[in-house]
Amino acid sequence: MIKRIFLPILFFTALLVPDHSFGQDKNNPWYISIGVNAVDTYPVDEDNRPLTGGFLNEMYNFEDHWNIIPSLSTIYVGHYIGSGFSLGVRGSLNKIDKLGDVSVDDLAYYAVDGMFTYSFRDAINGEGGWFDPYLGLGGGYNFVGDQPSFGTANGTVGLKLWLGESVNLNLSSTYKHAFEDKYVKHMQHTAGIGFVFGGTDSDGDGIFDKDDECPDTPGLEEFNGCPDTDGDGIKDSEDACPEVAGLPEFNGCPDTDGDGIADPNDECPNTAGIAALNGCPDADGDGVKDSEDECPNEAGPEENNGCPYKDQDNDGVLDKDDECPTVLGTVANNGCPEVTVAVLEEINVQVRTVLFDLDKATIRKESYETLNSVAEIMKEYPNTQFLIEGHTDSQGSDAYNMNLSKERAASVKEYLEGQGLPSSRLSSQGFGETRPVATNATAAGRQKNRRVEISLID
Repeated sequence: MIKRIFLPILFFTALLVPDHSFGQDKNNPWYISIGVNAVDTYPVDEDNRPLTGGFLNEMYNFEDHWNIIPSLSTIYVGHYIGSGFSLGVRGSLNKIDKLGDVSVDDLAYYAVDGMFTYSFRDAINGEGGWFDPYLGLGGGYNFVGDQPSFGTANGTVGLKLWLGESVNLNLSSTYKHAFEDKYVKHMQHTAGIGFVFGGTDSDGDGIFDKDDECPDTPGLEEFNGCPDTDGDGIKDSEDACPEVAGLPEFNGCPDTDGDGIADPNDECPNTAGIAALNGCPDADGDGVKDSEDECPNEAGPEENNGCPYKDQDNDGVLDKDDECPTVLGTVANNGCPEVTVAVLEEINVQVRTVLFDLDKATIRKESYETLNSVAEIMKEYPNTQFLIEGHTDSQGSDAYNMNLSKERAASVKEYLEGQGLPSSRLSSQGFGETRPVATNATAAGRQKNRRVEISLID
């Protein structure tokens, strides 16, 4: 009968047991097992008395020596202590109809045993594993028939085959040594189904609170019970973007545009850009991001909104630096044209013909056209300052000539200002008779000395 019951169980257990970690441990400290027990007095005595066959002789002769009842007949309750050690109590009942080779009337059998066990599971498999052999030591009280109860010292060899994380098949053989010959020394074999329980898993994630770094939040085993909400392989507590899947190099944040700048730090997360502009693009490479660049495909300075400065007159001086942006000029004169010797001579040829009333500073009307022409030429040089000089001949006193030259120069200056020339560009000065260009001894020479000239102010 025993063979028919237990050999198939052992066979299918070996086939079905998966290869992962389970068992009684600190997370599941309580263990209970229920099953059947068999009592055998035959292989317990070396004296070869009629009731025995010698120590361990025919220990597993099920049919000839074992006493067993066909119902649940044993229960074990144990608690895990730590480091593979457990402490438990087992209660058993049976009927004895064989004492060795001698048949007896059904004798009632009751036993209560305490057991201190050590599991070799972790030593063999590493932590956990389905194969779980163990050894046990303890003692108990036994009641057989009408005999008084008697104590025994017990030694146990057992094997648990874990069928799942909390269920196992538990097989054991225990030698119970009675210290007086009048009491029955015997072997007791058990087979049962065991269950572990007692662990606390507050968040229901399958990881007990003792090992759960996040006991109140469902999480994953690889993160010791902590969650990874976005499933990017970085637990939420270390993930800068726990709601959005990202990359380890960005602390769990994404880089949508693949520019090497994490989205939270990227002002343009959907368009590849550069770090200098916080992830925004700069197509023309002028340091102004495209969204603020009025000329995104043409390099230009930031102060001009990313557009290049123009040079309208193509004189080599940019408009921003060109004081005469629409007039061709020179770099030396800040983009404005410079008065050449020829131009200045042309001005003076005309201004020397300006006529005044006799001994007065009043310009004659017939000279207006000449001065108008001079004004137009001077306007072509908006960055040039002119000095209007008044000169006389030597007739009259020096003081009189000096005063008259000043007044005539001032009169020409005033007229030119009236033609639109700014006063800031014009100055006047009288030199009297101090700078003659011809002799004052002849009328022709004195006529040349009575003149107005224009020179440049550096």
